Amino acid sequence: MEQPKCAHPQVSVIMPAYKEEQVIASVIGRVREVMDNTGRSYEILVVDDGSPDNTAKAAQEAGARVVSHPYNIGNGAAVKTGIRNAKGQNLVLLDADGQHPPEVIPALLEKLEHFDMAVGARSRNSDTSLHRDFANRIYNELASYVTGRQIPDLTSGFRAIKGHIAREFVSLLPNTFSYPSTLTLALFRSGYSVAYLPITAAKRQGKSKIKLIADGSRFFLIILKIATLFAPMRLFFPVSLAMFLAGLTYGLVKIFVLDAPYGPTSAMLITMSVLVFLVGLVSEQVAQLRFDSLGRRIEAGLPEDCKAPEDAHKSLENKV
Repeated sequence: MEQPKCAHPQVSVIMPAYKEEQVIASVIGRVREVMDNTGRSYEILVVDDGSPDNTAKAAQEAGARVVSHPYNIGNGAAVKTGIRNAKGQNLVLLDADGQHPPEVIPALLEKLEHFDMAVGARSRNSDTSLHRDFANRIYNELASYVTGRQIPDLTSGFRAIKGHIAREFVSLLPNTFSYPSTLTLALFRSGYSVAYLPITAAKRQGKSKIKLIADGSRFFLIILKIATLFAPMRLFFPVSLAMFLAGLTYGLVKIFVLDAPYGPTSAMLITMSVLVFLVGLVSEQVAQLRFDSLGRRIEAGLPEDCKAPEDAHKSLENKV
């Protein structure tokens, strides 16, 4: 689809940052060097998530446009602020800690010519910890099951996405580190195309903001929650089937093996399996209606890409 002509930049590079005073200037410098060679108009937008150090000042001195939170809200909240304030037709999400190679940005943007979102999937050569790799593998398998498509890296925060799609999904994103998984599942559920480009992530500079036990368990619960939001029957049907088979097997064993009367336990399990299945079926219909409505809102907002993002977002809200 031909992009409307406008004065806004073609690309907005969004960098959420928290306590990255030591490294953010060098990352911005690498991004500027890469983007200058692409021939595309661009802006670099840093969202300082209430850093107590001089992250915002260092980013501004390096030439980025800076939006600051008054206090620390969360990595996902910083990304949402960046999406709402970005002026570009296409958006690139990039961590400010030096893990993601800015040199891959042109390749991600090229993918947007044929896909709606392109994700930098971390390869095995990436400098990441073993326990995090193991956790990510579990998340990837769960997400692949929910979507029915192979997802090599669910949690990667390095991605490029068409601006009008990102702005419409922004209200679904959580304020925590799990925004990449929510965004990925939302696009798959809505029938958008997603490409994966292998990258080699470097070791982050400074201390990680992710707490293994607290954030890991919370992230797993969020995966289950968004799975029920985007593909309810993928979770409800297996549970319903397991309960039905357990009730049926228990009843048959009592009758034919133990020579005992058919008891209420079997009947309860079978009845509950039917109820769980019906709840899943209704949830699936509700999810489908939600995303059908969302799709119509996105289509209605396409001609307004060249307006200021804030005005376009308000216009879409008024149409609903």
